[in-house]
Amino acid sequence: MKPHFINLTNALTLIIIGIWAYIEKDVPTALIPVFIGAILWLQVPKMRVGDKTAFYVVVGLTALAALGLFMPLRHEMALGDTMGVLRSIVMLGSCLFALGVYLKSFMDMRSA
Repeated sequence: MKPHFINLTNALTLIIIGIWAYIEKDVPTALIPVFIGAILWLQVPKMRVGDKTAFYVVVGLTALAALGLFMPLRHEMALGDTMGVLRSIVMLGSCLFALGVYLKSFMDMRSA
């Protein structure tokens, strides 16, 4: 799997589900994943051509997003909001999967 494609998928996941959460909850903090996703999306062309700085920015933002998604997940679980929990789990899973692909890509670059 290409890291730039995984980044695009993760960015779209954060944007779409973040907008859905904002529409449903009308909470401004639900837009944080949308903004992170937009920044990640802007890095796709740079990653495609092999810009290492863009790659590091993407890894850092994805890790930050993954860490930041634990709090809404915990909050939604406390409220008993099944759809909120599902949205948080999908976004968190997308970020963790992307981080796994990035880690594998780092290891492949080191071994080459």
